[in-house]
Amino acid sequence: MLIAIAIVLLVIGSVLFHFMSPWWFTPIASNWGGIDNTIEITFWVAGFVFIAINLFMAYCIYKFGYNKNRRAIYEPENKKLEIWLTGITAVGVAALLTPGLFVWADFVNVPEDAHEVEVVGQQWQWSFRYPGADGLLGAADASNITPDNPFGMVPDDPNGQDDLLVSSKEMHLPLDRPVKLLLRSKDVLHNYTVAQFRVKMDMVPGSVSYMWLTPTREGTYDILCEELCGIGHFVMRGKVVVEDEESYSNWLDSQMTYAQLNAQAAGNPQIGQALYAVCSACHGANGEGNDALNAPNLTGLEPWYIKRQINYYKTGVRGGADDVVGMAMAPMAAILADDAAINNVAAYIDTLPDVSSPTTVAGDVEVGRALYEPVCGICHSEEGAGIWAVNAPALAGMSDSYLVRQLQNFKSGVRGAHQDDEYGFQMTSMVSALRDDEAINDVVSYINTLR
Repeated sequence: MLIAIAIVLLVIGSVLFHFMSPWWFTPIASNWGGIDNTIEITFWVAGFVFIAINLFMAYCIYKFGYNKNRRAIYEPENKKLEIWLTGITAVGVAALLTPGLFVWADFVNVPEDAHEVEVVGQQWQWSFRYPGADGLLGAADASNITPDNPFGMVPDDPNGQDDLLVSSKEMHLPLDRPVKLLLRSKDVLHNYTVAQFRVKMDMVPGSVSYMWLTPTREGTYDILCEELCGIGHFVMRGKVVVEDEESYSNWLDSQMTYAQLNAQAAGNPQIGQALYAVCSACHGANGEGNDALNAPNLTGLEPWYIKRQINYYKTGVRGGADDVVGMAMAPMAAILADDAAINNVAAYIDTLPDVSSPTTVAGDVEVGRALYEPVCGICHSEEGAGIWAVNAPALAGMSDSYLVRQLQNFKSGVRGAHQDDEYGFQMTSMVSALRDDEAINDVVSYINTLR
C-alpha cells in the first residue's frame, strides 16, 4: 500500500514540478517554431505514457497485492491485450516521429534566396567569414592555416579577395532574412548552437556541414559549443547580434577584406628599432625586462601576442583603473600611432635574442607541476612554448614576478573582465583552479624550470 501511495505522489509531484518550474524555453528568435511544436508533442505523448503506466502500476500493487486467501492466475498468452498494446504503441511512436520528419525535410532544404555566412570553430574560439560584394565565399583549406592566415584562405582564388574576415567572437545577422551557415572546424569536433534559434549542428574537421534559419527577433544571443571539445569547452562562448538591415550593412562595411589584410605591410625591424627606444626605458635595450619597474621580459614572446597586447593597451582593454601597473603602459602604447608602427615594433622585438629572466619566486615545484600539466599545459604546451593555434603565448623564460601578478589579476578580475578581452575571459575561468597565492607561486615556480 505504501509503495502504491509513493508512486502516485511521484506522479503528482512530477506534474506539478513541470508546470510550476521557472525553467522554460527561451523565447524563440527564428523561424523554427516547428521544432518547439515537435518537442511539445513529444512531451504530451511521453507525459501521458508516464502518468498512465505509473498510475496503472500503483493500481496493480494495490489491487493485486499479496493475499494468502487468493491464488494468482497464470495467463502467458492474451492476444486481445497484445493487439491493443501494439496498436497504442504504434500510434504513440508515430506521433513522436512524424512531426520531426516534417521539420527535418525543411531543415535540409535551404531557401534559394538565403545568403551564406561561414562559422569557424577552434579550441576555444569562434570566428566568421562573410562574402564580399560578389556574394561568393572564396576557397579555404586547412593546410593553409598560419598565424597570418587563420582562416586558411587560398591566396590565388579571386572569389576570396573581397571576403570579410571577422576574427572575433561576435557575429552579426540581418533580421528577417534567411541565412545558410556553413560550419567548419579547424581541429576537433565542435557544435554550433544558439538556444533561441532552436537549430544546432556538429562541426566536423575535414568537412563543411550546414544549417539555415531566418532570424525573427532583434537582440544579442549566446553562441555555445554543445560538443565536448576539450578542457576549455565550457568557455567556448560567442555572441550573435540580430539587427536591422541598415545596421547590418554598416557593420559589414566596417570589416576588413582578405585583400586589405594582405595589403598590410609586414613589420620592418629597422623602423621598429627606432620606435622601440621608448619601450627600452623599462623593458631594457634587449627586452630583458626590469622587475624594479614591473616591466616583464619581452624576448621569446610571439609577434602576434605582442601586437594584440599593445592594441589592448591602446583601446583600454588592459590598463584600466584597477590595473595600477598596467596603467603605465597605456600612454606608452598610444605613442605607436597605427597598426604599421605596432607591426614594426613587434618585428624588432622578434629579432632580439631570447633571454630568460632571473628566478625570484619560490614555491613547491612538484605541486606546481601537478597544477600546470593538466590545465595550463593544454594551451601553453607542456614545455611552456605557447600554442598560437589556441591563442596561448609562451610562458617559459617569462619574468616570474610578472606571471604571478597576471595570474592574480585574472583571479581578482583586474584582467580579463573587459567585454572586448575575448581570450582573457577564458583565463579568468582557468585560473580558478589556483586556490590562493601559494598555488600561484607553485605554478610559476614550475614554469621557471621550463627554460
